[in-house]
This record gives sequence, C-alpha cells and structure tokens, in this order.
Amino acid sequence: MAMHRPSGRTPMIYEPSLIIVAQGYKIGYLGDREIHYGPGQYLVQTLPLPFECETHASPEAPLLGVAVHLEPALLGELVTASGEGIDDRDGGGKNEASPVPMASVSMTDGMQGAVERLLRSLHDPAETAAMGEARVRDVVFEALRGQQGPALRALVLHQGHYSRIVQVLSRLHAHYAEEVSVEELARQANMSPSTFHQHFKEIVQASPLQYLKRLRLLKAQQLLAQKSCNVNQAALAVGYRSVSQFSRDYKRYFGTAPLQHRKEEHSL
Repeated sequence: MAMHRPSGRTPMIYEPSLIIVAQGYKIGYLGDREIHYGPGQYLVQTLPLPFECETHASPEAPLLGVAVHLEPALLGELVTASGEGIDDRDGGGKNEASPVPMASVSMTDGMQGAVERLLRSLHDPAETAAMGEARVRDVVFEALRGQQGPALRALVLHQGHYSRIVQVLSRLHAHYAEEVSVEELARQANMSPSTFHQHFKEIVQASPLQYLKRLRLLKAQQLLAQKSCNVNQAALAVGYRSVSQFSRDYKRYFGTAPLQHRKEEHSL
C-alpha cells in the first residue's frame, strides 16, 4: 500500500489483518483509544471494526507498507501445530481481561526478518509462486508469538465471551443488510441482553446497533464508489428503509452528503 499525501481523521474499516508500515505513519482512533503505528511497529487488527484513521505522508516521504490478510484456516493450523491452543489465553478466564482486537505491537527481530523475506519474495515471481504462502505463514506465526497472540488465538478457539462476540461480529459482517435485534444477537452469544451489551461494547468500543449502523454506512461508501450505484440503491442495499434517514446518517458520519461524496469519487 502507498499514500502520497496526508489525510485527516477518516472513518474506515479493515478486514482482519496485519498492517506493517515501513515509512510514514498512521493514527487509529477506536473509542477513546489512540493507536499509533509506523516504522518499528505493526498493527494487529483481529476484528472488522469501524474506526477513524489519520495518515501522515507526503510526496517526498509517502506512506509505504504492506497488509497481510488473516485467514482463520491458517491461524487455526498454526495454533494447533504450535500447541498454543491448549492454554485458555483468549480472555475466557474469570480473572483475565478480554484480548484487545486492535493494537500496535513493537516489531521484534523475528517479525522483522519474516517481513523482509516476504517483501523480497514479492519482487521475484518465481519465489512468490514457490514460497509466497510460506512467507505469509512466517509473518502470521511471528504475530501469534507476539503481544497480540491471545487476540489472534481467540479467532479460532471457541472459548469465553470474547470468542462469542467474534461469532456475532461474523454474522453482522456477513448479513449487515438484515434487520436484527440486540435480544437476537444475545441469544446467539448465549448471554443475557445486558451481559451481551456490556461485553460487546467493551470489545468493540460501540454498542451493537452503533456497530451495525457504521458498518452499513461504510459498505454504502464502497458501493457509491461504483459508477453503476446511485444513492437510493446504496441505501436500500445496506439495509436502510428510508433514503432520507440514510443521507442524514451518512453526512453525520462522513461529514459529506452521499450524493456529493459520489460526485467527488467519480470526478477523480
């Protein structure tokens, strides 16, 4: 990934991934947390959380980095192979805090070496074909060994309230346009509505309905970038029944009306 100019706080969402920045830096805002990541650090994003991000870059020193998508199958394979899955480290213990779903981690020598091997392989098609998956595997394994290992393991170990919230988020992310109630989500998590709401907000830094609204608006933003999709179509596609309500929510969240945003996107 590369960016040649700075940007102010902008709502966005990352899929579960590792973000390694080699030049420039970013600041993520999640609830009342500020998360700085740049050279010497990497971001571990274990859940698809709407947040705000500020980018520091310039034409002379563009932001340069790489994102490694986190595949549950690979995580599960590595957790099982390393034996780290036998301990209850996912926050399910009564006296343990929940893993943090989004955090900046200091770069270790092991992670630095794994990232350098991955980047070298990307410049050689033959090495990419032969060793690309192994290089990605190295990077993910080093992340599992790091400070955010418990949060990564929680994606594949079905233990504790953190993992139950992960499953609810997976459902919301896959079916964001459907009508849903907090009571229904609480039943899926096998919690009372009040307990579910408490754990959800603790992990996600937003209530379930706030999360769903932000997710819908971010999905709508992606749709509006397509020339074939207008404002009415985007609103209905993400689950809004009222286009006027969609427009109000969109402007409140992004600071720009959806029609204006669409025009700006297509004028670039």
